[in-house]
Amino acid sequence: MKLNNKGQALVEYVIIIGLITVLAVALVSYFGGYLKDSITKSSCPMVGEEYQPGEKRGEGKCVPKKGNSIDDLFNN
Repeated sequence: MKLNNKGQALVEYVIIIGLITVLAVALVSYFGGYLKDSITKSSCPMVGEEYQPGEKRGEGKCVPKKGNSIDDLFNN
């Protein structure tokens, strides 16, 4: 009797791809806020603003520097 092992290899690949996908989703969900904060932190100086951290990770934002808003420019 001859065994057909082709289906077994396919199942193993599907299990490996599934595990890698679950790991990738878990890592992105865990480190996503840190990544968002670091990108925001590095992009604020590019637009002439400063970084203000949020209460939770991923909630940081760019705020205008003092004396750099439109109202400050027209009031001087």
